[in-house]
Amino acid sequence: MTPYWEAPSPLAYFATLVERDADFPLFEAAVSLAQDEYPELDFQSVMTEVDRLCERVQRRIPEDAGSLQRLQILNQFFFRELGFGVNVNDYYEPENSYIHQLLATRRGIPVSLGVLWLEMASSLRLSVRGVGFPGHFLVKVNLPIGQAIIDPATGKSLSAEQLSEMLAQVQPDSAPLSSWEVAGSTYLRSAQPREILARMLRNLKGIFEAQQDWVRMLAVQERLVVLLPDVWSEYRDRGLAHAALGHSDQALADLECYLVHTDELTDSEAIAERIEALRASR
Repeated sequence: MTPYWEAPSPLAYFATLVERDADFPLFEAAVSLAQDEYPELDFQSVMTEVDRLCERVQRRIPEDAGSLQRLQILNQFFFRELGFGVNVNDYYEPENSYIHQLLATRRGIPVSLGVLWLEMASSLRLSVRGVGFPGHFLVKVNLPIGQAIIDPATGKSLSAEQLSEMLAQVQPDSAPLSSWEVAGSTYLRSAQPREILARMLRNLKGIFEAQQDWVRMLAVQERLVVLLPDVWSEYRDRGLAHAALGHSDQALADLECYLVHTDELTDSEAIAERIEALRASR
């Protein structure tokens, strides 16, 4: 048990944030992801900076402004005045996923941009949600004229045809869908805050795994297991990271947990062989 005079560890603090789905603090949890990389991060200063940005845009909203006008003012402020956009030069840089770095550089990836945009849009009382579209996180807003799907990388509203083209780019081997089938499909359903946070973590996971940076990947996996305690593949991946770091006992515990609970058959034999090899090496 952590003594009352000690601050909780970054992982313990994260666990308290994501414990319940009710009133899930997406933005606060997203800011906390940087604490593994930046343990001295001044968390409160990040939250204060965003509060000030929200206050600045709020002051520009006329009292009688409708939702469409509020959206237009937000996008003018966010994309044109503040200059937020995608880091096209270093798209796979981990810093693109850290909110405090996004605020400093104005460059990120669609999901980090989307999380910040959602926070600011909510402060303007806009009805907004994230969309876990394949390959490119999107946001949507309810307007009197209907629902608009917006690219958080540019602020542009996307047509059904554009969405269909985007889907074809990331799923070229799947059966083609018409633009209207895409617009009415599950691809545009609202993403739950827990799903959005998982997407951010899995982006970091993919980067560190490609770099074979097992220490940083393990830190991400610890968060994913806390966030998604019933997703057994995350235990498997944490076990593999432990194995790569020579943590045999922890690796065995996670990999055995995965085999006991998973319904996945494609890798069960390979994982069983990995378990036997770990046991033999102890």
